Amino acid sequence: MTSKEWSSRDFVLAAAVMLAGAMVFAQMPGTGAGQTAPGQNPAPQQGPPSQTMPTNPDAGMDNSMQSMADQAFLRKTMEEDVAQEQMGQLAAQKSQSPDVKQFGQKMAQIHEQLTNQLMPVAKRLGVNEPKEPSKKDRQQIEKMQALSGPDFDTAFIHAMWRDQQDSLKGFKNAESSQNPAVQQLAKMDEPVLNQHLVLLEKIAQAHNVTEQGSK
Repeated sequence: MTSKEWSSRDFVLAAAVMLAGAMVFAQMPGTGAGQTAPGQNPAPQQGPPSQTMPTNPDAGMDNSMQSMADQAFLRKTMEEDVAQEQMGQLAAQKSQSPDVKQFGQKMAQIHEQLTNQLMPVAKRLGVNEPKEPSKKDRQQIEKMQALSGPDFDTAFIHAMWRDQQDSLKGFKNAESSQNPAVQQLAKMDEPVLNQHLVLLEKIAQAHNVTEQGSK
């Protein structure tokens, strides 16, 4: 046999040995698909899906919007409380009608108490106690100060009617707040505001005052 024939045979034999070794190596534990061969750095492990999923950015936005709505409700309610307290004091001083005078006294007391109830919750939400009514209510109070007799009673009933209805609407909306403290306050005080509005409507009828303030 020539050296050329030996070389070809040797090459075929060597290839067969290498193939057999590769098959044995592939069947060895720890070297299958997805496994790390000896001397090879392991692939980085992936965390569980729950840890790698992005959080919902809308959740924080919804909470922030709800907090802003609660703050606006508390701020507006306390401004209206200050206004109705001042209007009530004015009615107690100026009105010549016993029913209007008594209603004014009651409103001054009730809305001062309501502000005291709201303040702890307002402070937790970063809302400061207003020092004066809204600009619209300040203008109304200034006009009332210049009136007397039936004209004063009409202006007082009309202003209180408007503010009572506005406050009642705000409290009804606040009953759906996600803040338990705000929700509890709204549900507790909303029936009281309803009672005041019913009483005010009876006084308005007795004085022939419509909701628009005409007599």
